[in-house]
Amino acid sequence: MKRVLADFTASISELKKNPTALLNEADGAPVAILNHNVPSAYLVPASTYEWMMDILDDYELGKIVKKRKATIKKTEAASDQA
Repeated sequence: MKRVLADFTASISELKKNPTALLNEADGAPVAILNHNVPSAYLVPASTYEWMMDILDDYELGKIVKKRKATIKKTEAASDQA
């Protein structure tokens, strides 16, 4: 059995009837969309999705910064030894 990672759930049939009502009822929280009682998707407001994408972008940029810092330190160490 899959774990449901949301406090709110709805069936695909409920989603088809009125997706806006589901979002309003959840008040910004994610809604797990269930197909035969198994999560098949998560519905989140656009603002939440945009926030998640910003967090992922920041994470990726942080990895680039760490990699470049390590390269700079190696280059500085090599030039100090020369």
